Amino acid sequence: MNQLKVYEMRLKIYLLQDISQEQTYAVFANYIDSCLAKNESLLELHETNCYKQYCFDQPYPLEKDGIYKEGKVYTVRVRTVSDKLAQYFADYLANHYNHQIKGLTVKITIIPQKFISQIFSITPVVIKCDGTGSDRQAKGYWKKCISFEQYEERLKSNLIKKYNRLTGEKMNEDFDLYRQIELKNHKPIAVPYKGRKLLGDKICLQAAENEQAQALLYMALGTGLGEMNARGCGFANYRYL
Repeated sequence: MNQLKVYEMRLKIYLLQDISQEQTYAVFANYIDSCLAKNESLLELHETNCYKQYCFDQPYPLEKDGIYKEGKVYTVRVRTVSDKLAQYFADYLANHYNHQIKGLTVKITIIPQKFISQIFSITPVVIKCDGTGSDRQAKGYWKKCISFEQYEERLKSNLIKKYNRLTGEKMNEDFDLYRQIELKNHKPIAVPYKGRKLLGDKICLQAAENEQAQALLYMALGTGLGEMNARGCGFANYRYL
């Protein structure tokens, strides 16, 4: 199978204004967008409806009151499976700034491809679908329109489509992705997006031991789980066996 590499950039940022934890998804997505916009081919990637090949975490350390403070330094992890994006981020993110964030330094590493025993989302995993009902926030949330079995299939097929697009291969889909899945939240977690809220879940997967599952879950560390990864959704951490 194609051997993808997952690159991780640890970016130190300096905040030019207070930002609430809820706002960080949009604020940091805009920061990355404006950095990509400096390059014509990467601007085209940003504006095209396709898998963006990167994902990012929320800034840390977390603030107890949920407000990241003006004048303080935080670290954000940005990951990608694209050699080109990794090099661009390494070269330009640290020198980029807008009215809310100033980049300071960036350290790039490659996450080793070892046997993964568990993968768990740090930011909510979003699987969108057409919802019904009067509650606007409920529309699009998977529990309102598909079964849990369908949710599992959507989660798996999303990763397979990303892998096929990245590698040019066509993966055999007859395999187990995980041995167990657990939803960690009791109610959906909201992510603000263009004046509305996407609803997602924190999930934990006990990885299957087959080659396809290991390849997909390693890739997911760089692309994110589920949808809207370039908006801050589906960033995952891992444990090796």
